[in-house]
Amino acid sequence: MRNVAKKQQETKAASSPLARPYRIEEQVGYLLRRAHQRATAIFQITIGDPNVTPTQYSSMVKLDEYRELSQNLLGRLVGMDKATMQGVVRRLKERGLVDSRPDPGDARRTLLSLTTEGQRIVNKLVLNGPAVTRETLKPLNGAEQRQLLELLQRIV
Repeated sequence: MRNVAKKQQETKAASSPLARPYRIEEQVGYLLRRAHQRATAIFQITIGDPNVTPTQYSSMVKLDEYRELSQNLLGRLVGMDKATMQGVVRRLKERGLVDSRPDPGDARRTLLSLTTEGQRIVNKLVLNGPAVTRETLKPLNGAEQRQLLELLQRIV
């Protein structure tokens, strides 16, 4: 009788979700990375300028929104660490899309703003932004799209 109970417990344990073999394809980090890769590929095809990366685009959109920001605050607004933000700003400056100047109130800070060319480009690209989202979410129905966006906002 004792062996039967033990076998039943073993069978039950083996069929529980925790006993299933670990599959990377079912892990949140893996799925988010794959979704990010898909979204980035769609962005590059759809946004309208193959030389603008998603991180550059989000930085330019925030500079358009705020007109002028410290590099530090811009990094926080777009969720980039200091080193990544420095690289993004350097490349945008090299392309003549962003200007910088010392903050008159704090010499340790650099203030950033879009150049005329940066403004022209962001005005053009922002028209394509919704198409990137639509194409990325295309496999989902409307309710699923809203739910996914709500859930992602909760975990970021």
